Amino acid sequence: MVIRQQTFPALLSPGKIGPIALANRVVLPAMDMNLCEDGEIHQGDIDHFAARAKGGTGMIITGCCAVAYPAGCTSRKEPGLSEDRFIPGLKALADAVHEAGSKLCVQMVHHGKVARIDTLDGRPQLVPSVPKPLGDLSMLIDCTPEELGKMAAIQEGKKATHREAAHEDLAWLVRMFAEAAGRVKAAGGDAVEIHCAHNYVLGGFLSRYSNQRTDEYGGSLENRARLSCEVIRAVKEEVGDSLAVIVRLAGQEYGESEGLTPDEAAGAAAVFEQAGADAIHVTGTALNAFANFTDGPLPNKVGFYTANAAAVKRAVSIPVITVGRMLPEVGERMIAEGHTDFVAMGRQLLADPGLVNKLKAGLSEQVRPCINCYVCVQENFWDATPLCAVNPALGNETLLPFPRTTTPKHVVVVGAGPGGMETARVATERGHRVTMLDRSDRLGGTLWFSTLTTPDNERLLKWLTQEVQRAGVDVRLKTEATAATIQALAPDAVVVATGAVRGRPSVPGGDLPHVHTGDSLRGLMTGTGDLSDQPLFLRVASKLGGLVGITKSPSRIRGMSRRFLRFLPMSKNVVVIGGSLVGLELAEFLAERGSRVTLVEEGRQLGVPMAMPRRWTAVKHANELGVKIHRNATVERITPKTVEFTVEGKSLSVPASMVVVASGVSAAAPLADELTQAGIEVHLVGDAEEVNYIEGAIHSAWKVATAI
Repeated sequence: MVIRQQTFPALLSPGKIGPIALANRVVLPAMDMNLCEDGEIHQGDIDHFAARAKGGTGMIITGCCAVAYPAGCTSRKEPGLSEDRFIPGLKALADAVHEAGSKLCVQMVHHGKVARIDTLDGRPQLVPSVPKPLGDLSMLIDCTPEELGKMAAIQEGKKATHREAAHEDLAWLVRMFAEAAGRVKAAGGDAVEIHCAHNYVLGGFLSRYSNQRTDEYGGSLENRARLSCEVIRAVKEEVGDSLAVIVRLAGQEYGESEGLTPDEAAGAAAVFEQAGADAIHVTGTALNAFANFTDGPLPNKVGFYTANAAAVKRAVSIPVITVGRMLPEVGERMIAEGHTDFVAMGRQLLADPGLVNKLKAGLSEQVRPCINCYVCVQENFWDATPLCAVNPALGNETLLPFPRTTTPKHVVVVGAGPGGMETARVATERGHRVTMLDRSDRLGGTLWFSTLTTPDNERLLKWLTQEVQRAGVDVRLKTEATAATIQALAPDAVVVATGAVRGRPSVPGGDLPHVHTGDSLRGLMTGTGDLSDQPLFLRVASKLGGLVGITKSPSRIRGMSRRFLRFLPMSKNVVVIGGSLVGLELAEFLAERGSRVTLVEEGRQLGVPMAMPRRWTAVKHANELGVKIHRNATVERITPKTVEFTVEGKSLSVPASMVVVASGVSAAAPLADELTQAGIEVHLVGDAEEVNYIEGAIHSAWKVATAI
């Protein structure tokens, strides 16, 4: 495989923010790790940030640090800045980041109307005005009872109360920010970030939606920005030129018509510059995080805030930092074109702490990609440490580097899906010799098929493919693995990563030719599998696609299926049975391409086990595309032209020229049983052991590959 090397001269060039010089333009934005105790920074947090610093990141920004801890906190696990007892932990973190060659910025926050700890401790939350009740909460129907239970548990059955900030409260708040900055200075930090977004108290004052005051702190933009400016000036007076002072600002508030507009954000940035800010960090705010989470603060679309950041850049002369799925190529272009000065990469640096060093070495293809699955984000809803679907070391950096084996073995991996490929990669890195078998004609397994509905997964597929090839794994495709053929390879250990079993529904008509499982649909989409019972036009289209190479490329399949509905196995009237992760994504995929889709789910929740923010967005998108959703439905019969089902005792029938079964997924690995009986050391990975999709595949692969 010939890989064209990308270069990033603008992104990797040195930069300056106020009094500090940065080695490059890549910044780690604040992402809470929930690894602290009683406001004090502990070793797990230090290890996390130091790993990103060692990976070459130009500046590290901590997660939220409470200026008035425990008042104004959203978690007892966030660092505090309100007492001198917090300085040693901050200093240890600063020293570790400096030793790794980076700069440390401490984000300073008072959470205002989302200060959960105020509620738990019996304090009213400090707000500019009594908050308006949240509007659309319909997405909570797709939270499981367990998820709702976790969210309820951290509230301890208590309901928030509010206090509109009086002038003495505002004076106290300004003082707390200034004193917090002084402690960062004492600890040897390089910068502070004043948080004026995400519904926190300063962002609340700035927002037309949240601020209904009639005094000098409400009304006009100048008045709404007044408190933030007072904080900026007080912080500058406290730290002088010893620290850079950055302001985090929402370039837009999403979800309500009265939210902060891009024009207002640009105006606020100019006012903040006049008050003494050294840089503006442009983010976004969802006024109802349940309904608009993937607009702000963590967008779903690549480069989502770039236009808003460019507008802020035009309004100020100080540097601008842009966040929001800023992949390296997007950041390079924005900096080169003068639309931003620095690029904040959050989830991407969670997935691969060594991103910058790999870019500097000309090895961009080796950067482990974030797949935008929101698994990391979800854990914050119940105060847990974030996980990463593709990087099991997140939150536990001691897992790396992989320990080299002292007894190299021949390991046979059966299955070239994500679990199999990651097992092969890690086992090879540890020093084992790996042979990987798969009956398909390509690497990827169900990951390959998932790239059709979830394009972000294609980046992971490419990365795994390249890493397996780079490691020198002996890959044998179109090879059926049996107990006999595996024994002939004389392995010391076998890893079975053959994925889940997908059955047809046990209802009348479940075996009709227009009824597809994920496996049969994948065969049609990729031009493989038994097509003998399919209509002639599908057999011809599928085989033709294979001959011209279209079915070898996920992106080409996505493009062709948008333009020519009948080119691939799709139909005008489609019923998807099963509304879990796979079924919901398939319903979206087909509806985007013009099919009239009915989604039939026997339970209440859709999109499980997608992480909640992604799930909420997927359901919202499916509704916008016209997918007809039936929950608590029981399929009774499939005919050549219809699917019949009942909902709460009512019989319904919908037309269906194509039926896709996305339910009935289960773990099974009969080959493992045969091998065990033959006395061979066997391990299970991924959905063959437990159905948990990409996250389960990668995490179980690490567990097994490091144990062999």
